[in-house]
Amino acid sequence: MGLQKTLFKPGVNREGTDYSNEGGWFDINLVRFRKGLPEKFGGWAKENINTFLGTCRALHSWVALEGTKYLGLGTTFKYYIEEGSSFNDITPIRSTTSAGDVTFAKVGTGDATITVADTAHGAVANDFVTFSGAVSLGGNITATVLNQEYQIATIVNTNSYTIEAKDTSGDPVLAAAGDSGNGGSSTVGTYQINVGLDVYVPGTGWGVNGWGEGTFGSVTALSVTNQLRLWTHDNFGENLIMNVRGGGIYQWTENNGVTTRAVDMSGISGANLVPTVGLQVITSEIDRHLIVLGADPINDAGSARTGAVDPMLIAFSDQENNLDFEPTITNTAGSLRLSSGSSIIGAVKSRQEVLVWTDTALYSMQFVGPPFTFSVNLINEGTGLVGPKAATTATSAVYWMGYNNFYAYNGSVQTLPCSVHNYVFNDINLTQSFKINAFTIADKNEVGWFYCSASSNEIDRYVIYNYAEQTWVYGQLSRTAWLDAGIENYPRAVSSGYLYQQELGFDDDGSPMTNVFIESSDFDIGDGEQFTFIRRIIPDFKFIQNDNENGSVNIVVKTRNFPGDSLTTNSTSAIQASTQQAYVRGRARQMVLRFESDDDAENNGNLGIGWRLGATRIDIRTDGRR
Repeated sequence: MGLQKTLFKPGVNREGTDYSNEGGWFDINLVRFRKGLPEKFGGWAKENINTFLGTCRALHSWVALEGTKYLGLGTTFKYYIEEGSSFNDITPIRSTTSAGDVTFAKVGTGDATITVADTAHGAVANDFVTFSGAVSLGGNITATVLNQEYQIATIVNTNSYTIEAKDTSGDPVLAAAGDSGNGGSSTVGTYQINVGLDVYVPGTGWGVNGWGEGTFGSVTALSVTNQLRLWTHDNFGENLIMNVRGGGIYQWTENNGVTTRAVDMSGISGANLVPTVGLQVITSEIDRHLIVLGADPINDAGSARTGAVDPMLIAFSDQENNLDFEPTITNTAGSLRLSSGSSIIGAVKSRQEVLVWTDTALYSMQFVGPPFTFSVNLINEGTGLVGPKAATTATSAVYWMGYNNFYAYNGSVQTLPCSVHNYVFNDINLTQSFKINAFTIADKNEVGWFYCSASSNEIDRYVIYNYAEQTWVYGQLSRTAWLDAGIENYPRAVSSGYLYQQELGFDDDGSPMTNVFIESSDFDIGDGEQFTFIRRIIPDFKFIQNDNENGSVNIVVKTRNFPGDSLTTNSTSAIQASTQQAYVRGRARQMVLRFESDDDAENNGNLGIGWRLGATRIDIRTDGRR
């Protein structure tokens, strides 16, 4: 039969069997399609060497009037603003004690554990508190040791907790025999807002809090402190508005600089019935209203907010005044309540509207002016949002993940045909669906979702849809938040306490990117009636940024005789830019080609290597029947 040109259909299809998808691709990792051809993903590198505390699940960037670039990062423990290469802690303060309310006591000599007494402290484990005004306990636990920020180790009871004494470098300091004091009568404790969990809790009861807290069979109400910590944020002018899902609403004022903290909006001078809690904040761009989804309603007397989330209530401020939420005949502040569903899940801004999802429906919220200010229209029921971060706006439409489908909205709702639907939804941990984060890579025409696989409680997978070419890919990568290019030249994402630039080069933060592959479905000759023999392969690779003369990609030939047989690897050939052909041996009815990174190559065969696959030619010969 001689040389046979092999050009597989673009996109991965896992809806059928290996054999039924003949002529297509069946498995993939860290490979995308561009103009119908597979190519290796772009790489990533740390934006800087500094780290932040907690898991970041929210990123937001903006530029001040004078040109300063800011990046907000909301984590399980804190809220940071990156300016330059520094992460500046602007986490709001929850409370500050009076002088002398806080006292210390060592647990024992040779132990770093210190018990802190503070009546009705209101803290939870892992909260942050900064002490000032303390004096030495008399030995190793000096004033310098005490007067700094600490993360609370354990909660003893409502009136005391423990910390681990440390020096200013973070190294443990062990109490001495002479540490018998209590820190003096002038100690002040400044508490940051309570931290949240790094796991989503779908219900109440034993296990909501940490191990050992509460008894088996007990019931603990879910709250902002014992639930997955999710931040939302948006700009109102140059200022940043932030919200802890289910908790407070805060403002960071740009003019005050990154050395100042965000403050509770309801306590700002001039604030008028500002919601004290909410599920999400978002700014209506054209008309300049601050919108709080899931806000606490105004009490019957009209004098204050109730302090309890109303999961279907939307409150909005007066136009151009984010501090005035009292509805009057002379302003445009007000509220409205959705009816379909049990709770607002999330919202995104689109063209001249804000799209709001409940757990069962999609609404469009549009500015219509006085006297109603906003109109809300039910667009579709049965297309709820799987998690607060699972929707995103792309150039072509708004895309989101539901509980069992992917959707697009561009004036009407469409269910996206998905060739990897069963692969994704049969292997997804929906109990952690609130961790799912949608992302875009605009210059690649891609929208995607990071999610937890069925065996994982943390993000470990992605699925991507190319809306220009209508192809799907998937793979393994952990990114808990993502921000597309725009203010910066490259997308940015976070993982394990680091901020990364994405789509930068072709390496994994200076190391070779491993486990990069794409594998075809089974293909045969004459519907498998005859055995075939593969003699050689003429590769068609385009190597990109090949700064490594030893860079290579493997072509793996796998075979089997019947669809129910296991695949057998017949040959693995390392292909370099100069490779003309590779001689292989394989005899079977069905064959599979796998193109993969050469992870075992000497001299870092993958380092600095990007590649694009073209039309591979295979020397196939008929080898009789059996």
